[in-house]
Amino acid sequence: MRSNQKPIAVSMGEPAGIGPDLALIAWANRKALGLPPFYVRGDEALLHERAQKMGLNARLRLVAQDEAVATFTKALPVVQTGPALPDQPGVEAPETAASVVAAIDGCVDDIKSGHACALVTSPINKAALYRTGFAFPGHTEYLGSLAEMHWPGEPAKPVMMIAGPELMVVPVTIHIPIRDVPTSLTTELIVETAEITARDLKTRFGYTSPRLAICGLNPHAGENGSMGTEDRDIIEPAISRLRAMGIEATGPHPADTLFHPPARQHYDCVLGMYHDQVLIPAKTIGFDESVNVTLGLPFVRTSPDHGTAYNLAGTGTARVDSFAASLRMADVLANPERF
Repeated sequence: MRSNQKPIAVSMGEPAGIGPDLALIAWANRKALGLPPFYVRGDEALLHERAQKMGLNARLRLVAQDEAVATFTKALPVVQTGPALPDQPGVEAPETAASVVAAIDGCVDDIKSGHACALVTSPINKAALYRTGFAFPGHTEYLGSLAEMHWPGEPAKPVMMIAGPELMVVPVTIHIPIRDVPTSLTTELIVETAEITARDLKTRFGYTSPRLAICGLNPHAGENGSMGTEDRDIIEPAISRLRAMGIEATGPHPADTLFHPPARQHYDCVLGMYHDQVLIPAKTIGFDESVNVTLGLPFVRTSPDHGTAYNLAGTGTARVDSFAASLRMADVLANPERF
C-alpha cells in the first residue's frame, strides 16, 4: 500500500438493493480480489444489519475520510451520510431517496477536497428517485451537474462508457426513448462524444491513437439512404469531421456485423447511436466483468454494470465481480502515473 494513497469513495446506492452487499462482500474478500482502499458513504447501522443477514463476518468502523486508508486493513471504513435507515432488502422506501443522493454528493465533495481519488457509485433505483423529484435521467447526467458546480472552470460533458475485458462501447444518446433517437442525433453530438472518448482513451486509458468504430443508426447503415437517411446525412459527416481532426474513426458500420471476435480486432471502442445498440453486446460478452465509466468529467467515476437486483439483496448471493472491477479500474484511472 502506498504511503500517500488516497482511498476511493463509494456511494452506498439504493439501500434496499445489493449496493450494501457488494461493499461488504468486497471488503471481506479484499485481498483475494486485489482491491485498493475504499470507504462507503452511507449508513453504518444498515450495513451492519445487512452483514448479519448475510452471515458475513465483516467489521465496520465509522471514520473521517482521512482515516479510511489506515482503517481499511482492519475494518470497512464508513462515513456516515444521512440518518439511520431500516434495513429492508428488496423493499423500496421513498424516504431513503434523500440519503441516496446525499451519498453521491458527499463522495464528489470528498474528491474536490482531496480526501478521495475517485468515485465508485453503487446501483440506484432511478424510478424511485424520480418519484421524489430527482430531475436527472440517471447517475451520468447528475454527476455532470455536480462537476459543473464544483469545477466551474473545467469542461464537464459526461459520456457513458461500458468497459469490459473484450469490448468497450459508448452510446451517443443514452437514457431516452427509442422514438426520440433519430431526432436527437446530430453531427455535432456525435463529434463531441467521439472527441471526448478519444481524449480520455489517450489520457486515462493509455491509448496512443485510439481507433473508434462508429455504428450506423439504421439496418445495414442505411443502405445508401434506402433504409433511412440519418447514416448518410448525419453520421457520415461526423466521421469526416473526426478524421479531419486527426481522430481515427471508421464507419458508419452496420451494428449487426461489428461485435463478433474478428471484427473486434479492428477497433478499440465502438460508438453506438443509442443505448441498447451497444450495451446489449457489451453485457452479453462481459456481463460480470464490465464496468460503467463516465468519461468527460474532471474526476474519475466508475460503477458496476448492473442494477439494484432487489431479489438478491440480503441473500449473500450477489456476484461482486463488476463491483470489484469498478474499484480496480477507478484506482488505475485515478493514478495513471503508476502504470
